Amino acid sequence: MAEAVVSAVISFLVENLTSKALKTIAPHNGIDAEIKKLHKSLTQIQDVLADASRKEITRPSVKRWLNDLQHLAYEIDDILDDLATDAMEEELSIESETFSRKVRKLVSGVFTNLSKRNEVLDKLNSINAKLQELLKEKFDLGLSVIEESRPRNNNKNRRFQSSVVDESRIVGRQAEKEALVQLLLQEDGPSHQNFGIVPIFGMGGVGKTTLAKLLYNDPRVKKHFELKGWVCISDDFDICGRTKDILKDLGGGLKKELEEFNKLQETLRDYVRGKRFLLVLDDVWFEKYTDWEKLVEPFCTCAPGSKIIITTRKDQLLKRLGCDPLNKQLESLPYDDALSLFALHALGVKNFDSYLSLKPHGEGIVKKCARLPLALIAIGTSLRTKEDEDSWEGVLKSEIWNLRDEDEILPALKLSYRDLSAPLKQVFAYCSLFPKDFLFDKEELVLLWMAEGFLHQSTQNHSTEENLGREYFDELLSRSFFQSAPNNESLFVMHDLMNDLATHFAGEFFVRLDIEAKKDTKEEMLEKYRHMSFVREKYVTYKKFETFKRPKNLRTFLATSAGKVDMWQKFYVSNKIVADLVTKLPNNFLKVKNLLHLDIRKTPCLDQMPLGISELKRLQTLSKIIIGGKSGFEITELKDLENLCGKVSIVNLEKVQNATDASVANFPKERISELEVAWRDVWDDSRNKMLEKDVLKELKPRNDKLIKLKIGSYGGLEFPKWVGDPLFVHLKHVSLGGCKRCTSLPPLAQLQSLKELFIEDLDGVKTVGMELLGTSHAFPSLEVLSFKEMHGWEKLSINNVEDVFPCLKKLVIRDCPNLVEVTLEKMCSLIVLELKNCDSGVLRRLVEVASSVTKLKIVNILGLNDVVWRGVIDHLLAVEELSIENCNEIRYLWESEAVASKALVNIRDLEVDGCDSLVSLEEREYDDDSNLHIASLRTLIVYCCKNMERCSCPNSIEMLTVFGCRSITSISLPTAVAGGLTSLDIWGCKKLLKKEWGGQNNNNRSSMPMLLEFVHISEWPNLKSIINLNCLLHLTRLEIDDCRGLESLPDNEFPNLTSLKHLCIRDCPRMDGCFPRGLWPPNLQILKIGELKKPISEWGSQNFPTSLVQLTLYDEVGKDGVMSSCSQLSNILPSSLTSLELRGFGKLESFSMGLQHLQRLSFFDCRNLHKLPDPQHLINSLQHLAFYDCPNMKDLPEQLLPSLLSLEICQNCPNLKERCSKGGSYWPLVSNIPSIIK
Repeated sequence: MAEAVVSAVISFLVENLTSKALKTIAPHNGIDAEIKKLHKSLTQIQDVLADASRKEITRPSVKRWLNDLQHLAYEIDDILDDLATDAMEEELSIESETFSRKVRKLVSGVFTNLSKRNEVLDKLNSINAKLQELLKEKFDLGLSVIEESRPRNNNKNRRFQSSVVDESRIVGRQAEKEALVQLLLQEDGPSHQNFGIVPIFGMGGVGKTTLAKLLYNDPRVKKHFELKGWVCISDDFDICGRTKDILKDLGGGLKKELEEFNKLQETLRDYVRGKRFLLVLDDVWFEKYTDWEKLVEPFCTCAPGSKIIITTRKDQLLKRLGCDPLNKQLESLPYDDALSLFALHALGVKNFDSYLSLKPHGEGIVKKCARLPLALIAIGTSLRTKEDEDSWEGVLKSEIWNLRDEDEILPALKLSYRDLSAPLKQVFAYCSLFPKDFLFDKEELVLLWMAEGFLHQSTQNHSTEENLGREYFDELLSRSFFQSAPNNESLFVMHDLMNDLATHFAGEFFVRLDIEAKKDTKEEMLEKYRHMSFVREKYVTYKKFETFKRPKNLRTFLATSAGKVDMWQKFYVSNKIVADLVTKLPNNFLKVKNLLHLDIRKTPCLDQMPLGISELKRLQTLSKIIIGGKSGFEITELKDLENLCGKVSIVNLEKVQNATDASVANFPKERISELEVAWRDVWDDSRNKMLEKDVLKELKPRNDKLIKLKIGSYGGLEFPKWVGDPLFVHLKHVSLGGCKRCTSLPPLAQLQSLKELFIEDLDGVKTVGMELLGTSHAFPSLEVLSFKEMHGWEKLSINNVEDVFPCLKKLVIRDCPNLVEVTLEKMCSLIVLELKNCDSGVLRRLVEVASSVTKLKIVNILGLNDVVWRGVIDHLLAVEELSIENCNEIRYLWESEAVASKALVNIRDLEVDGCDSLVSLEEREYDDDSNLHIASLRTLIVYCCKNMERCSCPNSIEMLTVFGCRSITSISLPTAVAGGLTSLDIWGCKKLLKKEWGGQNNNNRSSMPMLLEFVHISEWPNLKSIINLNCLLHLTRLEIDDCRGLESLPDNEFPNLTSLKHLCIRDCPRMDGCFPRGLWPPNLQILKIGELKKPISEWGSQNFPTSLVQLTLYDEVGKDGVMSSCSQLSNILPSSLTSLELRGFGKLESFSMGLQHLQRLSFFDCRNLHKLPDPQHLINSLQHLAFYDCPNMKDLPEQLLPSLLSLEICQNCPNLKERCSKGGSYWPLVSNIPSIIK
């Protein structure tokens, strides 16, 4: 509603027009009369806003009047802001003068420039004239003064609800939940895939996501699945972005090189291999089955029993997946449950027994809400402080229920919005700037509200504007306008319907430029908007901004990314601004006198603060403070930044020359929650250990606020007493790093709330013991303890101390080569143990006292030979994941199968990497084809064990990877009858003796596991033939490359492989000359093929399936190739292609092919290629063009370039690179391409 924003702004303006500062300035600058007129007019208008709020619902003329008033209010706010800023500048410039001169100059000096004074007067006259017109129109509209009813608040404690999902506050759905839990826990029947689909289908607001959260957090479900992840899909479906989200949320790591979609999917496939996972895909809108297939393709390697929960409003995709949406549809709550849910949120109890007079009204509201949970909660929370019948009857009889539902916004949600106070309506409408499914950080959102001036109301009941903002957020949260983000309780989301509600009431003041919002927005409309956001896409085109070249009234411009909370701190439209390269801040930004927040954490090259930054008196956030000594920012200037709060990092403390200066700084500000102090990591004679201790002593923060403490490169011999003071009752995280001269650790064990302790690079510490622990009950809350690069550390002695580490879950000791003595009591809670570059005695002692460890990772353990390892393995009964890396003295992991079965009873994942002496997993293997019988083992990965001779695995194995084991001669696989193997990857094992793979064994049974879904075979020179693929009905991906002895492949069986989507056959020069002969898997989507005995020029027509969208052809990489003309490809390339790569076509000089759906075209190692033809011979759909190692390429079709989204010119393309560089002939055409890689 238009009244929402204007009411909050008018209240703020009325308050500011009577401020002491304006009363002082106005009379002496000739604007007093106009200011008084403004105040009188706005007060008269303010009196009728409540009436306007009611009438705008049904009268468009009133809504237009409110919009005109809002635009005018923004103009008034701009003028008052200018006056306040000018006055502040004048005040700062005369601070050093006498009191009387200060007053005279302050009241007379704001408008020393006559022309500026006249300009302000003209603006005020114009605004007053417009206000008079609005006052006159007020009477014509019949707006009058009405008294707003103030409902009694009979229960002030019933104000906020928790952001955590509380099953006790969810009414109904128990039957649905139990039925779905059973579906999640049960094993699926025979299927071509290892995962099952559990759909939750229903209309918006019916509670699909809530039900999914109940399932996700059920203890039985948590125990059943090894991996769990929750990803919101939303209506803007970006398969690459969502795949990244899935990998990250399931626990996999993301690296920069994972930008390429295929690599990303391969990483996800490898990560879930052999693991049973639960994945919730929330808010699914896409309906194309091909999109679904691409999204879930990496799950071909997962363990059977994996499940995917889908919540959606649309049923088309569910039908394609074989689900019956009608049988799975989530209906509105039964009437009794709906009434109980409404009572719970309105009254705090689940019935009306104590509120009988309100029950008839409640029953009527429940019916009007159509028993939808979201609507019931929204209306209920808006009534929870109102126990009078009039308020309830007013909601029931509101005219909003009867309005035409043209915008598809639930009337109940409109009513809940109407019940908000004006400031809450304003901050909620602001949230329309963020796309659906955006992850909100509460503190960041509050800062944005502050920057907009939404929190300028009187804060006499609040210590700061931030506290007022937090209260606003909590109120919106308690009313269900926000919800806790699934799988991340520190972040928040808006339900799609709430986002629609915010967009509906944003009016002509807030606009979001994204795929769906304001599609019909015209240029003249954009000029009116005051707040605008731009939702970034992977490839941003500048054309998107052409519609608002002159946004003359714009106050806000945000660049956001859906679901990426960490991205909105860099509000960059393109990647041409790089924070990492900033070396200094411009001095002119100091003119922003009202600046509250300056976040420069991510500027590693910034080495100095601008002079005069301490004049920014209102500054609250200054995330990094760089001490510059006499020539820069001095530590004494901290005393002037009185309002600093939150996160603060003070670096270059070595430039402090006197501890007295640190004392004068009076730094321990009351509201510092995270503090980092650091000296430069340079250890020369300039470092003064006594001075540094005194400086650190003076920087003691307030103990009642600190949550996180980090000390870096401190040069004292010991820490001041305040480090470790148990009075820091809220301290949860401590990090001590690079303090090389310290000989002892501070007593941190009595910090009652400490959860994470990281100690790194303290070379002077030789013993860790009682000085750290104290006397008893040490580290009562600690969950993570990490020691790294402690090169002088020799002894860990924690003995005779009661209750040490009762909650410790993870212990990391890395690069501590001299640690040899460990004395520890039991660590009964430890789950994860990681050791790297340590002595074997440390490993043996730790596994003895930590019998609960389920994940053990050891790297380069000194002295770990077969004898020592046999003493270790006896203590690994609970271990489920075992990783052994670079332990070069181990020859065998266990003596016999009996030993392994007894010691490793729970082992599920085993990874061995770079253990050069390893010969075999088991010492007593009887023959090459024998199989292990470790029933729990599911995943076995062996990397680069150069002396390994044989590898056997149990029939229970689901994933087997053997990579770079150059001496291995035999690998035993599970049999087809007993085996559950789904993924097989053999790469670089050049001495493997077997010449055939697949086919029939001597008992006339398939020797190939029938459940295989992924197969990769590479660098197996003795392999001659692959036979009988018919049994691989589940195979989705087959890759065979660099098998230079391979002669035959049963491609006549390809048409039977209906699940195969991805096929790669390359660099097999002895392959049967008949291959390929036009026989392909019917559902093939990706094909990589070439470097075979039969050259591409002789292939002829191949009859590829219409499902094929991505094709990579290899001619002769590194050689001249054989194809010189595109005409030879005319019968090969199918029209369905969206991506084409040509590699090693050394004789090809030009390319021209009319593929109408092609979006991506790439050339690799095409040394004679020099041009692409004119656009009429190319395809209009092309968006991505790439050239790698094409030295003669120089001519591009000019008409094609402006429409590209990406252009890659890499590795020896000198001519093209020059023409596409700044100043080159193509630069005007390519400069606006969103992504250029050169």
